[in-house]
Amino acid sequence: MTAPLRQPSIRQTRFKIDGMNCASCAAKIETAVRRLDGVADVSVSVTGASMTVSHGDALPEDKVLQQVARLGYGIARAEAKIHGRASVAKAHDHADHDHEGHDHGGEPVGERTIGSAHLLGDAESRQAWWRSRRAALTLACAAALLAAYGIGHLFPAAERWVFLAALLVGLVPIARRALMAALAGTPFSIEILMTIAAGGAVMIGATEEAAAVVVLFLIGEMLEGVAAGRASIQGLADLVPKTALVERAGGTIEVPAEDLAVGDVIVVRPGDRIPADGKIVEGASAIDEAPVTGESTPKRKGVTDGVFAGTISTDGVLKVRVTAAASDNTIARVVRLVEEAQEAKAPTERFIDRFSRYYTPAVLVVGTLVTLLPPLVAGGDWNEWIYKGLAILLIGCPCALVISTPAALAAGLATGARHGLLMKGGAVLEGFRRITAVAFDKTGTLTAGKPVVTDIVAYGRDERTVLALAAALEQGSSHPLAVAILDKAKAAKAPVPPALAAKAIPGKGVEGSFGGVAVFLGSGQAAGERAAMTEAQRLAIDSLNGQGKTVSALVADGVVAGLIAMRDEPRPDAAAGIAALKAEGIRAVMLTGDNRRTAEAIAASLGIEARAELLPQDKLRIVGELQRGGLRVAKVGDGINDAPAFAAADIRIAMGGGTDVALETADAAILHGRVMDVARMVRLSRAVMANIGQNIAVALGLKAVFLVTTIAGITGLWPAILADTGATVLVTANAMRLLRWRG
Repeated sequence: MTAPLRQPSIRQTRFKIDGMNCASCAAKIETAVRRLDGVADVSVSVTGASMTVSHGDALPEDKVLQQVARLGYGIARAEAKIHGRASVAKAHDHADHDHEGHDHGGEPVGERTIGSAHLLGDAESRQAWWRSRRAALTLACAAALLAAYGIGHLFPAAERWVFLAALLVGLVPIARRALMAALAGTPFSIEILMTIAAGGAVMIGATEEAAAVVVLFLIGEMLEGVAAGRASIQGLADLVPKTALVERAGGTIEVPAEDLAVGDVIVVRPGDRIPADGKIVEGASAIDEAPVTGESTPKRKGVTDGVFAGTISTDGVLKVRVTAAASDNTIARVVRLVEEAQEAKAPTERFIDRFSRYYTPAVLVVGTLVTLLPPLVAGGDWNEWIYKGLAILLIGCPCALVISTPAALAAGLATGARHGLLMKGGAVLEGFRRITAVAFDKTGTLTAGKPVVTDIVAYGRDERTVLALAAALEQGSSHPLAVAILDKAKAAKAPVPPALAAKAIPGKGVEGSFGGVAVFLGSGQAAGERAAMTEAQRLAIDSLNGQGKTVSALVADGVVAGLIAMRDEPRPDAAAGIAALKAEGIRAVMLTGDNRRTAEAIAASLGIEARAELLPQDKLRIVGELQRGGLRVAKVGDGINDAPAFAAADIRIAMGGGTDVALETADAAILHGRVMDVARMVRLSRAVMANIGQNIAVALGLKAVFLVTTIAGITGLWPAILADTGATVLVTANAMRLLRWRG
């Protein structure tokens, strides 16, 4: 019998790319690499300066490096970090390659895990724009143009030749990129339009204008690169300090933060940024998390509390045990996830990409018709109509159009991440604006996930004494209700005396003695078996239970001494978060397996519809019912207890913090546990899509205006390229406004 053929496994490899400045660059690289044998898929992020290649077991890696370098971009394959240092395979310089668009610095650029596409970008890998080779080329071309004006003024006979020389400084690299792009599968590129227009201008004697147009084109490209850098999330990585003070041999030594290992104990002084995720083992301080979470009020943290990299200890010395390596701390994970998200294209972005494939050839056809038809049909002047046709080629450069969508999406994703709102790609970001219903888990989502003491009712003693006696019995217990009582006693500074002969009574409670007085803490029913309860006490227990609270009764010396009520309370912003969704016209519903009384009590306090006592299949059924009713449903939870409903939702949102976020199955994550952030994601999505609409209108509107004025003879080559460069600047600046979004 013939053995079945083994299906080839698909792996992913990440690369860092230097020199990209717009979506057209990404499209050229994607097309070129996709043509290589063994490559299954390619995704490129301009703002992340990265590329992910999906391939079989054998990746033609050298061909990938050469193919991208041949287009004029720097490329580096990231290797796994060894002892904190990244080893990087880089495309080397070739004598026959033009690398004007990038820099071949030797610094490591990242970390790659074959098969899972995890990559930690180095914030230093994106070079300052004024140091890039593209900036150097732009300055050289501008200087050559100024020199040509000076020489032409002094020597009028040489004017045409000096302007031609100035033109060639910038045009030769552009023409080379156009040729390489054509050979790699992109014959209709922006560079080809520029090359034809500049060459044609020289042929009709407009050499000076051609040289100026090339300078303006290069300036526009450089501005796009600056914008791509601003939309990058890499600035977040700069929040982590480069060095850390580590305890070693009774003292402290300074080491690179990237060399910290899990288990190291670091010292953080007042005013210092914390260099790693960890848990406080000594000291207490107010932690300023605003740089990372946007929270304006510092949080007081002490021993056993978690802290994460990039936050600031404001007023105390801390010793922190490291819990995550540099490549896996909270900020690194955010950077990695957003970079990957920026490679995932939204439907609008895919439409613009498809449109641009036909748009550029159409521009060439229109330019050719404008050049040929008037002279051939109506006897027009050839030079005049050739000039107008060349101007139309420049007007038609799709720079502004193709950057209109990805610039806004990248800025939106980066802004969201800086506010703790992670979304896995432009499709998810775009999808939030269409959400019309949100289904929440209760425990750990709308509530904090752990009970707290809400009420203390004392009989014959004061509340502080009741709390102290209950806490004494619960010492050493890890039961959630016991922890709630101990936390309340600590917060109230209630004295907790040691209990004698304390022991648990299975199914009933815990008992012990203090000063010869027998004390018991347990359920109301168990307490009623040990002491006579008044009608008022029974009514008090029923009332508290009716509010969804768990009640423990304290019996001292055979008499009910007090009641302690506990409940998993809603998050502080839960009610405001639900109200914000309703204000956006979005229906909110709570799905929980908890008992109906507790669920309805919580729901009433939040103003949300409740469905209680549900099994996982019930939650799936309700999500389906909402969808069949025409609603687009987002599900908020951990994706574990109710995986079927989570998977069925249109958008899946994980609620959590730091490294505990359930991101594997989620489309988006709320890092800082704020219910309000669901509404903020919707508002951010709507702001981004409105921005994209504005960008497309500006890009196409300016082109339409200058198309008419050019054919009418009002404008020429200079205004034509300014129309494209100006539109690109306007579109980019408009997209960058999203970086200041506050929601």
